Amino acid sequence: MSNDTNNPNGTSTRRKFLGMAGMMGAGAVLAGCSNVGAVDPAKRNLDANIFNFALNLEYLEAAFYLAAVGRLNELTAAGGDASKVKLPATFGANATNGTGIAGMSAEVRQYAEEIATDELNHVKVIRSVLQSAAVSQPVIDLDASFKAAGNAASAGAITGFDPYANELFFLHGAFVFEDVGVSAYKGAARLLVDDTANGNLENAAGILAVEAYHSGAIRTLLYQRRATAVTSALNVGQVVGAISNLRDSVDGDDDRDQGIVNADGSANIVLADANSIAFSRTPRQVGNIVFLKAGATSGGFFPNGLSGDFSLLLSL
Repeated sequence: MSNDTNNPNGTSTRRKFLGMAGMMGAGAVLAGCSNVGAVDPAKRNLDANIFNFALNLEYLEAAFYLAAVGRLNELTAAGGDASKVKLPATFGANATNGTGIAGMSAEVRQYAEEIATDELNHVKVIRSVLQSAAVSQPVIDLDASFKAAGNAASAGAITGFDPYANELFFLHGAFVFEDVGVSAYKGAARLLVDDTANGNLENAAGILAVEAYHSGAIRTLLYQRRATAVTSALNVGQVVGAISNLRDSVDGDDDRDQGIVNADGSANIVLADANSIAFSRTPRQVGNIVFLKAGATSGGFFPNGLSGDFSLLLSL
């Protein structure tokens, strides 16, 4: 996790980048993040499309974590819309009054608070980069979507899954998103060039690293609880494996997703291939997961679809 106290100016390099990017014009940043953006208007438009696709996903992650720590209203202040976030009815005002998930341990609360701030910062910087071209926040479902995902992953053994019911369920909910975010940013890496003047590729790699830190933290916390019973028939390790299998079932024919326990019972904290390289996902594969159905353009966590036209991007 980031620690600004090690910086003599009290600001991490990543947050400096977010601040600098926010002061840049959208055209300058998008051109710098494209291998042909400076000469090809069509490619520049695709770059903006990619940034807006990422913005939709950051709205989702920010909403999930901010609600968990009772700070959901901060999403509205950053340009999102807390009123468009559907939450479990029993969670009520806890999403906005600073309470968040009841009974969360101090340690996990600290993790959740920091990740919430990181994801909120990602919303802010992408909106700053895109400026007037930034899409508005779509409707985000953090209630029925999780119930459907839990039911599908467990073959009906888990019903009414609520990620805000307790600390353990929150960690399972976080697991649904974190690995997807890493693979999505990794998949976008091929669209960037090493611009030594602005350091765009290096900075993009830094944001990817932040998402990977989040993923590693969540996977570690779940691995520590791997033998804890979730139902009479499933423990944490088995539920995580089931969620991984659900993601794999909709993101393609290969097996690029993994749980937290290997077949021999050893730890599997790092999601990577046989060469220890992180997996990539295309926008279409990411869409399949967040819509909870292959080939869909709405449903799941985005019941009315994403904000913006991503028909071209989803076809790549």
